Amino acid sequence: MKHVLIYSVCIFFISCEKNKSIYLVKGTVQSVKPELNKVIIAHDTIPDFMMPMVMPFLVKNKKEMEFLRVSDSIHFQLVWDDIKPYARDFEVVGQGKLIEEDDFFDDEFSEKNIGNIIDDGTFLDVDNKVVKLSDSDGRYRFISYIFSRCPMPNMCPAIVMKNRYLADNFPEVDFIMVSFDYKYDTPNVLNRAYGLTIGDYNNWYVWSSSGYIDDVYKLIRQSGGNFWGVEKDKIGHSLSSILIGPKREILGVWKGDEWEANQVENAIILNMQ
Repeated sequence: MKHVLIYSVCIFFISCEKNKSIYLVKGTVQSVKPELNKVIIAHDTIPDFMMPMVMPFLVKNKKEMEFLRVSDSIHFQLVWDDIKPYARDFEVVGQGKLIEEDDFFDDEFSEKNIGNIIDDGTFLDVDNKVVKLSDSDGRYRFISYIFSRCPMPNMCPAIVMKNRYLADNFPEVDFIMVSFDYKYDTPNVLNRAYGLTIGDYNNWYVWSSSGYIDDVYKLIRQSGGNFWGVEKDKIGHSLSSILIGPKREILGVWKGDEWEANQVENAIILNMQ
């Protein structure tokens, strides 16, 4: 009986496949993107693994996406490995509820275009000191976004590595990673998560938005991104990184989180000539 129980747990929660874990997930389809082989899903809690979140899932077999529709309530398997997690074996079980983006801010928080000036904003560094976008000392700045509760191995860690490469090669430029998780990512939390990583750099910073929800929302929206669900612990986001000049003018925009470091590198070189 004990062996049967162990075998059942292995099937339903963690696969016995070598170097892979398989989790059963329930969620609601928010968007289907066949051109990217991805489905955006608002998923429930995955016990002992991941909080509820709105996030993209890679689908290796595009045929599995053909019958999926927005608002479908689905069950599926998340195959987790260290290379590229993906979803499979979708089963539509009914209709679910779409996650609505927060809309309690007015049109002042709209996307800015290249050449426009980003509004000033106030944040906290990992030492709990107040910092402002306007405190640039005439330097160029590249701003990207993170959150320490990020569950995906190919998002926040990749952004950190790309920022490290850029910070190593452009000491005259500031690289700022802003957490939009104003609820959880206090300066102390970010210091524990990233303090050692940025400790030896004079041009690489991590900022907390704790206590400054309006400022971080404005910054991300004006950058061309968005986030929602922080208060409900069901975080969704569409991020956009920007390069700004000494007067906070937008010089470059990179949508999503899959931007390449060499793209930013080329933009910095062109703008600083």
